[in-house]
Amino acid sequence: MGFKLKTWNVLVLFVLACSLLGHAAASVSYDHKAITINGQRRILLSGSIHYPRSTPEMWPDLIQKAKEGGLDVIQTYVFWNGHEPSQGKYYFEGNYDLVKFIKLVQQAGLYVHLRIGPYVCAEWNFGGFPVWLKYVPGISFRTDNGPFKYQMQRFTNKIVNMMKAERLYETQGGPIILSQIENEYGPMEYEIGSPGKAYSQWAASMAIGLGTGVPWVMCKQDDAPDPIINTCNGFYCDYFSPNKAYKPKMWTEAWTGWYTEFGGPVPHRPAEDLAFSVARFIQKGGSFVNYYMYHGGTNFGRTAGGPFIATSYDYDAPLDEYGLLQQPKWGHLKDLHRAIKLCEPALVSGDPTVTRLGNYGEAHVFKSKSGACAAFLANYNPKSYATVVFGNQHYNLPPWSISILPNCKHTVYNTARVGSQSTQMKMTRVPIHGGLSWRSFNEETTTTDDSSFTVTGLLEQINATRDLSDYLWYSTDVVINPNEGFFRNGKNPFLTVLSAGHALHVFVNGQLSGTAYGSLEFPKLTFSEGVKLRAGVNKISLLSVAVGLPNVGPHFETWNAGVLGPITLNGLNEGRRDLTWQKWSYKIGLKGESLSLHSLSGSSSVEWIQGYLVSRRQPLTWYKTTFDAPAGVAPLALDMESMGKGQVWINGQSLGRYWPAYKASGSCDYCNYAGTYHEKKCGSNCGEASQRWYHVPHSWLKPTGNLLVVFEELGGDPNGISLVRRDIDSACADIYEWQPNLVSYQMQASGKVSAPVRPKAHLSCGPGQKISSIKFASFGTPVGSCGNYHEGSCHAHKSYDAFERSCVGQNQCAVTVAPEIFGGDPCPNVMKKLSVEAVCT
Repeated sequence: MGFKLKTWNVLVLFVLACSLLGHAAASVSYDHKAITINGQRRILLSGSIHYPRSTPEMWPDLIQKAKEGGLDVIQTYVFWNGHEPSQGKYYFEGNYDLVKFIKLVQQAGLYVHLRIGPYVCAEWNFGGFPVWLKYVPGISFRTDNGPFKYQMQRFTNKIVNMMKAERLYETQGGPIILSQIENEYGPMEYEIGSPGKAYSQWAASMAIGLGTGVPWVMCKQDDAPDPIINTCNGFYCDYFSPNKAYKPKMWTEAWTGWYTEFGGPVPHRPAEDLAFSVARFIQKGGSFVNYYMYHGGTNFGRTAGGPFIATSYDYDAPLDEYGLLQQPKWGHLKDLHRAIKLCEPALVSGDPTVTRLGNYGEAHVFKSKSGACAAFLANYNPKSYATVVFGNQHYNLPPWSISILPNCKHTVYNTARVGSQSTQMKMTRVPIHGGLSWRSFNEETTTTDDSSFTVTGLLEQINATRDLSDYLWYSTDVVINPNEGFFRNGKNPFLTVLSAGHALHVFVNGQLSGTAYGSLEFPKLTFSEGVKLRAGVNKISLLSVAVGLPNVGPHFETWNAGVLGPITLNGLNEGRRDLTWQKWSYKIGLKGESLSLHSLSGSSSVEWIQGYLVSRRQPLTWYKTTFDAPAGVAPLALDMESMGKGQVWINGQSLGRYWPAYKASGSCDYCNYAGTYHEKKCGSNCGEASQRWYHVPHSWLKPTGNLLVVFEELGGDPNGISLVRRDIDSACADIYEWQPNLVSYQMQASGKVSAPVRPKAHLSCGPGQKISSIKFASFGTPVGSCGNYHEGSCHAHKSYDAFERSCVGQNQCAVTVAPEIFGGDPCPNVMKKLSVEAVCT
């Protein structure tokens, strides 16, 4: 194989692995060019869809849209804490029905890459580890530690044996062609040192020994032990090379965007740059690309990690949180995938020859022995167009773009030329007969009940609650002498509380005195404000609130949350009084949680208040109402803008944490697709709520009498909550008159036409919608983007006519982009384009 193994043990391991794969060599194998399935090398295009972040009713549509988008593979993590919430007690039902999800992928004719981990990171609570794992005696996570390796191997065995029993591996006739062990361990190994290296070698050996018959990968693991394939994660991976010459170049996470955090802008990644990064990876010899995420979905319940990860995990993915096409990203990538597939015979046949094209350009040319030829022409300059000569022809390349030529002659795709439609989405209020009639129930601010306990000093929150609740009460008594000077001078004493995070509500004698909270970057917090105290005994109650457990970092099982102190009162006659080591009473969770007020049965166990008291914006208040499900199939959400912070349930099922009061701060400047992307480059929602709308799955609703329960921590107004549906507001197209397109190439290649075929502008509204009007249309030199188009210096006077004739009243339409369609050429010898925006209702 042209390489030297350093030790005899590694050689034995490799021979063992080959023997395990040998009986299935004709099924799934690999070389330096690609994964081979049933004897055929494949360029594989994959997308991450995490089954618990949607509902089983959504899965078939998500998978089908992924297939229509040109994917070959669905990739998912396996979520240990969802499947084994209590040690030895397993759960594989509902949206954790892993087998059902994989079989649906198989029915759609797609493959599966199963990332068992079982550490997943994924902005998921505790990185996917069950919290009980933290309390196994002697355990230390993700290192050469016996108790951890035992538990990890036990769960990995459980999943592999389940897959084998259902005959889901490709070698058994199933769809699973790849598996992953561990996850992004390279940086951890570097930090831990030799115990980390020993652990990664053990994990690799353990995985190979399970005999799945398909290859295993380790992502972000440069020293992945043979024959494990090491792979790349990132915004760009063209620079990456596997650690052995016989392994294929794989990209397990091509980040389509980034996650949203409470208090941060909503990140977006331009479709042009994402396509550019993928084309660049393929032209550098890449053969497997997985989009992370292809559908991000929702962090239902308390599954969001971080801390401070928002409930929405939209990730600016090609399929949005609700399962709708995120255009133009979905369509632009679909066109890219079709272009790559046209090149596949040449791509899998050999390494490319590379030729410089000026200062910022390159041509990568692939050829097969049978005569197939494919070329990728790149312009890496982020500011300027480039006209290059290739094969005796001239090609005009936009900035930061790659053109794909499946026959080394005709351009069918350019990463910066978006031919698919763009859409502007809207959230439309759904009328509810009679409105929402709210009732309220006040949460207790005392810890004096049978479930409370008292100790000296301050307890760490995760150890106290075992993550059974976000909430932990700390309460103590403070005796104030009537002769204190602050009664005379009017200066309230200052209460200072230091906390490891994540949020804190301070109550003095039952009244909210103030709130403090941290952030993803700085979860620790300090509360320091004047408080109103009275002579005699005062009750100080601190409600510490977790906002998701950490999901990344070394030994994060040792990280803390909650009030760790010190806690002091300043401004008394004695100066400073330290309250840290007083007796503190504790109560885990809320009274409403213990009564299950969010459930259908529990909500009827208490007296709820009706009338004007509901809108008093009281902190720590439960609200409930009922409503009937609206007609239609459009995705639904709750508009929670009028609320502060808390949690929300529909028919007993948790939609997740809400926090509209935490406004997004950061940069939301104009975003140019050209140039290197990073997660803070393109953001929106600055100055607004990081997340306003919360997904309501249709399958969670009954025709009538749906129970909606909200727990509000800060004091919001439930009368402002509304049910909304997600619709397409307008559909746009922005296409150059001679833009490369696949239809033109295929017709020329088949000999049906000798000249390029004009592109078409395709417009489509959502299900049940029609195009009601044409808001803008201009063939010439229009400027702007979808939702903000303007005429340029050149404009065809009949630009609107064709669209009003062909599109109005239709769900979808297509119009050829040619001068004669719009009344003639408005400016000869000028490269023209069409921009159009259609309103959907």
